[in-house]
Amino acid sequence: MKIGFLGCGNMGSSIALSLIGQYETLVFDTDIEKAKAITGAKVFSDVDEMLSQADIILIAVKPQILPSLYDLLSNYKNKKFISIAAGVPLEVLERKIGSSNIVRFMPNLAARSKNAVTAVAAAKQCDKDFLSIALDVANHFGSAFILDEALFPAFIGISGSAIAYVFEFVHALAMGGTDQGISYTQSVKIATDTLLSAASLLKESGKNPVELMSMVCSAKGTTIKGMNELYSNGFDNAVIKAVISASEKSKELEQIAKEK
Repeated sequence: MKIGFLGCGNMGSSIALSLIGQYETLVFDTDIEKAKAITGAKVFSDVDEMLSQADIILIAVKPQILPSLYDLLSNYKNKKFISIAAGVPLEVLERKIGSSNIVRFMPNLAARSKNAVTAVAAAKQCDKDFLSIALDVANHFGSAFILDEALFPAFIGISGSAIAYVFEFVHALAMGGTDQGISYTQSVKIATDTLLSAASLLKESGKNPVELMSMVCSAKGTTIKGMNELYSNGFDNAVIKAVISASEKSKELEQIAKEK
């Protein structure tokens, strides 16, 4: 199975590198040096040659560039497509390319470390075997969740954009540690490992966050004092509003794409 990458930016190159040795990987980018940086991939300087040889075309260009490529891609409408272009709905891709064999990915930044969390949605008439292959591709650079495309904005709120909220949380923890005498660099490392340990408990224990939180909060202890500060300063409300705001912005962008 040959997967051709149209675009080798940060996300495209991260996904391509994760597939080396698993799929025959073909790459094209207008910046040939970006394509050459993907060790183990077959590099093309001619986009038509790459597209003609690929079984699956993975669209990894910026959303604003994609409209200029629809005519080109429609020449290969008998191929299968995976798009990671943010804010471009399946409805638009099907109409512009002329194919129903399209799967949409919404990965987060951690694709480069093979720890991405990716939402996956397929066009209604998409071939089921192709969807299975697409899921396998997504699982090679992290975990994948099949969602109704209507839920993609919510997914962005709790994953795609939320990874930045996590970075901010780690930074805030580290600043608190720095205030109390631990260097910022070491505080970041401690906070990061703490985050990973919390995530592993959530994933492996089968308990929900409230159950685990109550196990840490002993009566009149340090944790409940800290939790009370989070509550009184609106931590939960701020996070919920951040998720909703990111989700609403995503809906707005998708609506604009549909109207073009």
